[in-house]
Amino acid sequence: MTGSPTSEWLEADGLGGFASGTVSGVRTRRYHAILLAATTPPTGRMVLVNGFDAFVETAAGRFALSSQRYAPGVTAPDGASRIESFEPSPWPRWVFALPDGTRVAQELFVPKGAPAVALSWRRLAGEGPARLDVRPFFSGRDYHALHHENPTFRFEAKASPRGGLVFRPYAGVPAVLVRTNGSFEPARDWYRNFLYTDEQSRGLDFLEDLASPALFLFDLAAREAVWLACAEGADEILNAGGAAEGLESLRASERRRRLSLPGRIERAADAYLVRRGAGRTIVAGYPWFTDWGRDSFIALRGLCLSTRRFPEAEGILLQWAESVSEGMLPNFFPDAGTAPEYNSVDASLWYVVAVHDFLTEAVADGRFVSNETRGRLESAIEAILEGYSRGTRFGIRADADGLLASGEPGVALTWMDARVGGQPVTPRAGKPVEVQALWINALRIASAFSGRWLSLHDRALRSFGERFWNPSESCLFDVVDPDGAIGTADPTFRPNQIYAVGGLPFRLLDGDRARRIVDAVEARLLTPMGLRSLDPADPRYVGRYEGGPAARDAAYHQGTVWPFLIGAFVEAWLRVHGPTVAAREQARRRFLETLLGHLDEAGIGHVSEIADGEAPHTPRGCPFQAWSVGELIRAERLLGPGAPR
Repeated sequence: MTGSPTSEWLEADGLGGFASGTVSGVRTRRYHAILLAATTPPTGRMVLVNGFDAFVETAAGRFALSSQRYAPGVTAPDGASRIESFEPSPWPRWVFALPDGTRVAQELFVPKGAPAVALSWRRLAGEGPARLDVRPFFSGRDYHALHHENPTFRFEAKASPRGGLVFRPYAGVPAVLVRTNGSFEPARDWYRNFLYTDEQSRGLDFLEDLASPALFLFDLAAREAVWLACAEGADEILNAGGAAEGLESLRASERRRRLSLPGRIERAADAYLVRRGAGRTIVAGYPWFTDWGRDSFIALRGLCLSTRRFPEAEGILLQWAESVSEGMLPNFFPDAGTAPEYNSVDASLWYVVAVHDFLTEAVADGRFVSNETRGRLESAIEAILEGYSRGTRFGIRADADGLLASGEPGVALTWMDARVGGQPVTPRAGKPVEVQALWINALRIASAFSGRWLSLHDRALRSFGERFWNPSESCLFDVVDPDGAIGTADPTFRPNQIYAVGGLPFRLLDGDRARRIVDAVEARLLTPMGLRSLDPADPRYVGRYEGGPAARDAAYHQGTVWPFLIGAFVEAWLRVHGPTVAAREQARRRFLETLLGHLDEAGIGHVSEIADGEAPHTPRGCPFQAWSVGELIRAERLLGPGAPR
């Protein structure tokens, strides 16, 4: 069986919505659901159908195929104990073994491009009568919220003009269309106190009540049971004849689409590529992130370029080009559809790097990039560098030494942006090392089509070499001129310095200094899951990411491991050791083996957002993270052919 009982599976719809749950079937998060739709793709997510109970009745008795956890810690019914096998590919499939020898296969998949879910049950072994009862649980809530018993929930079902039943739990919430090849029996009830253990461990609200309006009854002895559901507005996806015919049509087209993706990691990459309006974007992570600028541009290089998905990369970069404001790109688009937030110093610079890599790799792959596309992308780069060099929000500006200064009290502009009590944990105001690496790379990239940036590039590169080397530690300072203290430097040992050697198109250092940086990062920060965000010898180091929100935020960048950093580290390691076959094989064995094994550990087929700094480096945060997956793909491609699938 793939994964452990608590491992999680994900089915993404390409719009920002998804279905997810655990191998055991027990929902442990508020985000576990079988129909979770993005009402304003990829945001405005709402949980419409949370889950279901299922029972099979044979001559030997009635047996559960599902399990729920209720307060104070009771698991019922006992379906999880009957799971014989679970396989995630091409979509989640469970086989249940009943005491009388009956075996039942349960499958669930989400078709690409629609807020819908297809569920089916088929008897694999056994004789005689076999009735399946399925009781779905509804809410109709924001996906960050929880649902509680109330008198306004609408239990009634109405017949749809297109066939099937329509449930509309609340006014203003998308209706749910259900089609089955079974019978419908009204059976209104509330199921109370579902307990979500992952929410409980994160110090959040963890109890929920769900409404169940009906039972759906099927004769498994006669045929496969089919239960299809979609959110309002996607009705056409269920209208290929009856429910069984609709399932076969969806199943065939979705199987073809998934088989067209060359391997397991490419199928994982596909989950993060979603629609935004008429364009495309990247969801930073499931289950709770939307599309973040920094994450998108880091992830794009692996998710799209390493997998040769150049049309998607072009669409994403063109979509984001429309959002440049005063030289800045948004850090993220909020769920509620309010104005995007411009509060990142490096997102715009990562965009420049992503554009460079797209144009370089597309041409190398023989792809045609139109003059119009190239012009729009280069214009966006010009606008970014013009805004940054002249000065923009939050004190972001090119200083006299050519380096990029940034920061104001109370804000954190780099990727280390956690806050506790409204204050940043790692503000890093001044001239952070990875921001300079990005800035100098961006200036060099722009110099290829606009000579006006060349002198600024040369000045910044010279200043970097003069100001960032820490001779006492044989590494780089993390920030120079911290908090405006000109001529001083912050020696905190963090992974950000790796970007001076690897992870970007142009390295800022080579030779002995580059080798010393890589060796120091390997010795002090490397773990099997990625790089720690702070040296364990630092008194501020926090080795475990656990507790309530404040405790977790305080640990987020103070020792927590970040798998996405492995891409920059592997590239830097190869640059200083030489890209020989032997070096690549050594790097794969030493740096990627555990991460590749992690694909079967937390979010099945994916890579987690973070992990504990201390062994055993327990995965934490989002179990499905775009830049973690993207940088693993990119690292695999850097190491050459033979990547495991």
